[in-house]
Amino acid sequence: MAKLGLVVTQRIAYKVTTKRKHSDAVASNLLNQNFNPVGPNQIWAGDVTYLKTGEGWMYLAIVMDLYSRRIVGWHVDKRMTTDLVSKAMMKAYNLRQPRKGLVFHSDRGSQYTSKRYRNLLANYGIRASMGDVGACWDNAVVERFFGSLKHDWLLKVPQPTREHMKNDVAAYMRYYNLDRLHTANNGMSPINYENSLRKVSGLT
Repeated sequence: MAKLGLVVTQRIAYKVTTKRKHSDAVASNLLNQNFNPVGPNQIWAGDVTYLKTGEGWMYLAIVMDLYSRRIVGWHVDKRMTTDLVSKAMMKAYNLRQPRKGLVFHSDRGSQYTSKRYRNLLANYGIRASMGDVGACWDNAVVERFFGSLKHDWLLKVPQPTREHMKNDVAAYMRYYNLDRLHTANNGMSPINYENSLRKVSGLT
């Protein structure tokens, strides 16, 4: 490497900001890496990721239906708080109106283990599930989505402002749900895959 003039660029280690309080409760792992439910609104999964702009950091929380890989709820904000993940969940619930008993899987971040968020899930009749500490594969599908969002979309153009980032994230959500093809969906986009289910089953 010295002869070729190559230099290793190390990734910056981010400060952990989702450490839970001892008073917060941790849910059992109900998923155990089973990412393929047999129907919609059975298992949702979510997480938070960092988005860098010229004006500073933004944070994105999502809720994904693992059946179709569709993003059913999401929210972007300047702060990574319980309010961030709550708004993403509220959008998902209002869109889908799932029956009670649905499982929502996340990590053990303080936003998800907080009393306020646990009460929100309880009011919706949603069962919480959480992955083990340091086990990234426990939420692999969501992590894969974040990777596609950043490397296939956001990092390809400059992100000078927070407003620009918000608009670009919204554009990707539309593309992802409507147009992006998935091998897990028999080569269909999330929304087309769900629509194909309705046609076969006669659901409206």
